[in-house]
Amino acid sequence: MTKMHIVNEIAHKTGIEKYIVQVTIEQFMKSIKNALSQGEPVYLREFGTFQVKKRKAKLARNITKNTFLVVPAHYIPHFKPSKIFMERVKKNVKVDEDSEN
Repeated sequence: MTKMHIVNEIAHKTGIEKYIVQVTIEQFMKSIKNALSQGEPVYLREFGTFQVKKRKAKLARNITKNTFLVVPAHYIPHFKPSKIFMERVKKNVKVDEDSEN
């Protein structure tokens, strides 16, 4: 599923114009990226948590040249789904529109 599929689905189900839905989704993603870039986790109840994790420096190998190089420590975004979300995915349960409220 792509972002455009999500925009179309939300616009169809809510009756809101696609352009407004698209701008809203873009701003939502921008807000998450801004929070993570400042080191803040983003908690979305019954969905999951976006957070930043630190990767340690490590030694990597270039197979073609048979040399080693140091990959410096760095931060990566990480998503941890909620228990409810994980249970639904494990059971392959489709979410009804009515049960979301």
